[in-house]
Amino acid sequence: MEMLTKDLPSADTARISETLWLLGQPSLGRYIDFVRDQTIGGSQLKRSDLVDEWRQANDYYYELEQNEAGIADSIASLPLAPELDPIVDEISADSRFQHTFDALPVKFEMVELDKLIVSQLHVDVGHGDRLKSRLGPNAPADELLRFCQPLDRPEAPFTVRKTGKNRYSFSSDSSDFRFHEAALLGPDRLEGTSLVRPNSGILGLMVGYSSNFLSLIQSDNRYVLHNGHHRAYTLRALGYTHAPCIVQTVTRLDELGLVASRDVVESPHHYFTSARPPLLKDFFDPKIRKSHFLPLIRRVVELSFEVKEYEVAG
Repeated sequence: MEMLTKDLPSADTARISETLWLLGQPSLGRYIDFVRDQTIGGSQLKRSDLVDEWRQANDYYYELEQNEAGIADSIASLPLAPELDPIVDEISADSRFQHTFDALPVKFEMVELDKLIVSQLHVDVGHGDRLKSRLGPNAPADELLRFCQPLDRPEAPFTVRKTGKNRYSFSSDSSDFRFHEAALLGPDRLEGTSLVRPNSGILGLMVGYSSNFLSLIQSDNRYVLHNGHHRAYTLRALGYTHAPCIVQTVTRLDELGLVASRDVVESPHHYFTSARPPLLKDFFDPKIRKSHFLPLIRRVVELSFEVKEYEVAG
């Protein structure tokens, strides 16, 4: 199910990314749309061929359900070594951590990688290669923890354009680029700027990147990888068997809605109770994974605002 770069049409390879996709998992329609709409040459592929390769992988998953039933429940996890406590305290005190993990009980654990349940069925190989350059195969425990839970990671460059009277677009090559929130700021935030008009307040529309902590959601004996799929994939590719993770524990479906992705919230049985859910190790199984090539896409966040001025009776 692999594809080689020599099979690609002539193109600027610097603007091409390779993606590994897990076949055989829900949904078939989503996979067909992805291949035909986004991959290079995908629009020329027959739908029947895509269905056949997906069905073959789905049959293989059925075999895994028989041979590896309950494997996700046997995942190993241990507390972090005490000498890492100062770094854990530093991470826990960071405002990004406190903002992200403010709803449910949180702990730090060294968790087995192979048996992590994945809800994201694709990874960008190029991004994984870039992450490999930041960490060797035998990094000491403190470097490994900072790689998984970065506080000072380099951020991808972005551009800003004014595209209308009250409209701006922000763009970046990073798929992690996103709108955060709107916030009302005080006039003191303008101190030191060249703006001289009297201001009563500022409405800030905030765009940027996620905190990007490697985090899991635990329910009973299972751990679902919530954030950090590329770092988990990279660690596994480098030969690591365990990773220091932030773990949030859920005990009810209502709690799951506070912290999990939409796919997990909509299909909790698939991840938490099925005999053999998709696991991180599946990205390294040629019977399941399929390599696709995509033109490099820039992620755009467009913001617009409307101003109305009127009077009302006091």
